[in-house]
Amino acid sequence: MKRISPARKAVPTPLDVIAPNREERIDTGTAELNRVLGGGLVPGSLVLIGGEPGIGKSTLMLQVAMGFENRKVLYVTGEESDQQIRMRADRIGVPNAACLVLTETNTQNIFNFLEKVSPGVLVIDSIQTLYTDHIESSPGSISQVRECAAELQRYAKLTDTPVILIGHITKDGTLAGPKVLEHMVDTVLQFEGDRHYEFRILRSVKNRFGSTSELGIFEMTGKGLREIHNPSEILVSRREEDVSGIAVAATIEGQRPMLVETQALVGTAAYGTPQRTATGFDAKRLNMLLAVLEKRAGFKLGSKDVFLNMAGGIKVDDPAIDLAVISAVMSSNADIPVPQHYCFTGEVSLSGEIRAVNRIEQRIAEADKLGYEKIFLSAYLKKSVNPQKIRAEIIFVKKIEDLVRSLFG
Repeated sequence: MKRISPARKAVPTPLDVIAPNREERIDTGTAELNRVLGGGLVPGSLVLIGGEPGIGKSTLMLQVAMGFENRKVLYVTGEESDQQIRMRADRIGVPNAACLVLTETNTQNIFNFLEKVSPGVLVIDSIQTLYTDHIESSPGSISQVRECAAELQRYAKLTDTPVILIGHITKDGTLAGPKVLEHMVDTVLQFEGDRHYEFRILRSVKNRFGSTSELGIFEMTGKGLREIHNPSEILVSRREEDVSGIAVAATIEGQRPMLVETQALVGTAAYGTPQRTATGFDAKRLNMLLAVLEKRAGFKLGSKDVFLNMAGGIKVDDPAIDLAVISAVMSSNADIPVPQHYCFTGEVSLSGEIRAVNRIEQRIAEADKLGYEKIFLSAYLKKSVNPQKIRAEIIFVKKIEDLVRSLFG
């Protein structure tokens, strides 16, 4: 039986005397979750996962709980009954005997069961439903959430048991409860997606044991969440004929290169004031790129509506997507399609220059792997790229004018 032992007495210790400890990782059985966590769960860590209602947080965590091998998992739910959990488990797959379900909201009762069960992983669904007898307030209040999280944090650190907390979010998209909750936990994950798309993105917002730039991609199906190991294939559509206003960008999220389809629509403003709308892309950066196009390349876009969309409901903040954005805008404005086998990666400066981007080898390799025939890059990368190792043709462009001539003659 795993009991909570009293904390050892702390004494000041010279930094060079402290023995380095290589952190052990626990395989969650889900490669995409392992990637976002930095290699797996760390013993004694406290992980908080938040997302909109119905986005799939409980489905993901139950799927993970059932996927652990040779490790007992206690799934504590305060929102659903045992029968509801069993129905979801039957839909996801074969229920795992090592996954125990407890319907309880009182933390004192939960800790009594923890001493009896001694699980290897604890999942709480959700932190806002718990309450402790030490605080006289209703479940979900700021004081209750803070105290319950503190009790679970002490349990995790003293027993080396990883604890996963599912959290609600407010209407403005922030995690519900006190801000100190995010400071207390070791890792904060955001589970996001559009209800109109089947794709879900698990993004790391805070991680004391890994990078915060990683993301995992899942597809919501009738049998639960399916991992997407090659996101480029789902984010780029293959069409029978070329369509204007579409360009493919080679971007990087964390350590993962991926290709994203950039869609633009340019039309005459019907109501006098032109609209500038961007979905999945920074609207202010879109305005900047439109100003560069008008000033440096002579495109008159001041009286036109411009709509920009990243396919698949993904959000991109990589500056390397600039080249694809202006290519899609120019294509839609001139109503001349960009061939499907063209790929773009490069940052556009205010002077109209195409700037170099980092980790270009990975971007090129991803586009080359998927059969793209021409890849447009900054001319400042000539010394960094060896065209002989690539099947695709590399087109180096130095300014926007070079891009216009290469695409439209």
